[in-house]
Amino acid sequence: MGLFARMETVFKSKMNKVLNRMEDPRETLDYSYEKQLELLQNVKRGVAEVTTSKKRLQLQRAKLIQSNEKLEKQAREAVAADREDLARMALERKAALQQQVDGIDREIAELEKQEEKLIASEKRLSTKVEIFRTKKESIKAQYSAAEAQVKINESVTGISEEMADVGLALERAENKTDEMKARAEAIDELMEAGALEDLTGGRDDIERELAKISTQSSVESELAKLKAEAGKGPEKAKTGGESKGPEEGKEV
Repeated sequence: MGLFARMETVFKSKMNKVLNRMEDPRETLDYSYEKQLELLQNVKRGVAEVTTSKKRLQLQRAKLIQSNEKLEKQAREAVAADREDLARMALERKAALQQQVDGIDREIAELEKQEEKLIASEKRLSTKVEIFRTKKESIKAQYSAAEAQVKINESVTGISEEMADVGLALERAENKTDEMKARAEAIDELMEAGALEDLTGGRDDIERELAKISTQSSVESELAKLKAEAGKGPEKAKTGGESKGPEEGKEV
């Protein structure tokens, strides 16, 4: 196989794949149906044209018959008037017209045969088109249902392009959310450890240290109070020593 032959084969195969991917069977069926309708309309126009031609010949024949009848009447009148020459002339014209009538009769008979054939063809084609239309609509409905089912299944399984894009977008959103959460937690830890300065607080290092001392003092005071209430603090020992002193003085 030569180079150009191989290139032609590759090009045809590629184009065939592209066309198969682009082709919609429903559109193809509709197009075929339209072409059949056009053919049916052409047959109907043919029937109408043949019928029109036949009617035209029939009108022409009727006029010739009238002329023949008139010539025959004239011939009778000429014979009655002893004008054989005029009668002969009238009969000759009548004979010529009769030949035209016979020719028209043959043409009308031929047109009638054509008309019958065209009408029969129209009926057969009309039946065929109607059958094709019914079949076409059935196939289109089945294709649409199958296409919808495929899209639903692809969406459910996540293998469709749209759902794949949605899945990727969701994954990116989750990753960004986790990243923002981790960053927020890291910043909170650094702020609690004092590694970062709270610019929104409006306080310097001294104020923060004083606030820390005040907080610790308040905590210690509260803790001492709780210990005293529980009888475990220094206030209990002090209270016990003061109550024992007077008793010892009385014994002395």
